[in-house]
Order: sequence, then C-alpha cells, then structure tokens
Amino acid sequence: MRHGESLRSSVQSKAITPLIGVFDMFSASVAAKHYDGFFVSGFGFAASHYGLPNIGFIAWPDMVAFAQRLRLAFPGHHLLVDIDDGYVDHETACHVVRQLEHLGTSGVIIEDQKRPRRCGHVDGKQILPLEEYLEKLDAVLSARQDLVVVARTDATDHNEIIRRAEALARTDADVVLIDGVRSEAAIKEIRQVIGNKPLLFNQIAGGKSPRLSLPELTDLGVDVAIYSTPLLFAAQEAMDKALLQLRADDGRLPEPRAGAVGVAQSLELLENNISRHHRILASA
Repeated sequence: MRHGESLRSSVQSKAITPLIGVFDMFSASVAAKHYDGFFVSGFGFAASHYGLPNIGFIAWPDMVAFAQRLRLAFPGHHLLVDIDDGYVDHETACHVVRQLEHLGTSGVIIEDQKRPRRCGHVDGKQILPLEEYLEKLDAVLSARQDLVVVARTDATDHNEIIRRAEALARTDADVVLIDGVRSEAAIKEIRQVIGNKPLLFNQIAGGKSPRLSLPELTDLGVDVAIYSTPLLFAAQEAMDKALLQLRADDGRLPEPRAGAVGVAQSLELLENNISRHHRILASA
C-alpha cells in the first residue's frame, strides 16, 4: 500500500481530512473506532513517553519506533507524524524521513522553529532564518519518495507569517501549516496567499486558534484538520476524576454501570488490533 499517495489523495479531495492526535497504542485503539486518520503530535508523544513538555527532549529513534508500532496495528489508517524541526540538522531530518517512509508512515510535518523549541500554541517561539529552513525543507523533499510533507511555520508576526506562507507555497511541499493562527480572518488571508496549495489547520484546547467545526473549516478553504490533544487531555481529566473517586470511596472500585468499560470491553478493543491486521493481509 502506498500510504503517502493514499493520504495525498484524501487531502486533494473535496472533503476535509480530519486526523486525530494519538499519544500511545491504547489511545490509537480508541481513535480507530471513530476515525481513519491519526496524527502523532510532539506534545502528546513527549507527554506520554517522557512525562515532559515538548521543548526538544524527543529522540528520533523513539518516534520512529512508535510509528512502526502504530503501522503494524493499524495498517490501513492515515498516519501523519510531527518530527518537530527534523531533530535539528538536515542529515538527521532526511534520515528520519527515510526511516518513517520505509515503515509505512503517510506523512510528516517539519517546522521552522529553532531550539529551544516550544509548542506552537504557546509564547516564546523562535524561528530559523527563512532561507535556512527552506534548505532543510528542500533536503527533506529530496529524501522522500511518496511521503506527504507538510511545511510548517511558527512565525507570529503578521507580515512574517504572510512572507513565509508565500514562500512555503512555492516549494514542493504537499501541504502548508501556519501554526497558532489566531482568527478566521487570518485563515482566509493565508488561504488566499498560498493559492491552490492544500492548507492544514491545527486546533488545540486552550491554544491560540479558534475552535471551529469541520464544515466551518471547509468554508474557510482548509483541507486538513489535525486535533493534537483531545484524547490526551480527556485521559488526564478522566484519570484524575477516577482516582479522586477511588480515594473518596476508601479504595473500593465503583459499582459497574451500564456502558462502563470493564475487562471484556477493553479486551475487545485490543483484540481488534490483531484481527484488523489479519483482515488487511487476507484481502491483499
């Protein structure tokens, strides 16, 4: 299966492509019940694998290994991976891209931040000189074969956002992402500036960007919507609530209720990851 071409076809179709942020194999198993596309965000990965904010701690072999586990369990899903700044230098970025494409990743996002990096929706971001980033992006584009490449800028100054959006649209990147965009008006302007190049929008709870539905994003000319952290934040809230209740009840588990998850429901979810792979192989 040509995973890059499959994602590219979806991006270029008339319907918007939603990709759900997953941070471990279990969250991906839940997401797979509802959506056919995953996004591995640096925020979620750093939180899940290291218990740290995504400010430069991710080691690229860890990200590659996680992508490989995802692809084995979910052979038919779109899989877009955030590789931050390509792990600093051109050579590493290209090596990671080749590794990810070899194991079946659908696409990557590479940004123009410099270290120490920050989440795209917080203050304090610093960006590389445009020409330096374009050199790295060009190297990555030359290294890929079929992989979808999303060019991302973290510029915050309006004039610089527009300058970089125009520059990214002129490259061979498949998609453009302006992270932390703050208004619908800004989305409209960026859409006009980049012409026919597909546009990706990233929204995160408590972030800089407005909360918009898929129909609203479609009307604004957005082609791909990534949801970086809804599962991560929901897990944090639910686990906190469950443990507070457990303490309040002196360690007694709650009474089973209709629709609650127990052993049987959890095993059924996980067994799908085995049968799904077998079904793909049988139909090949």
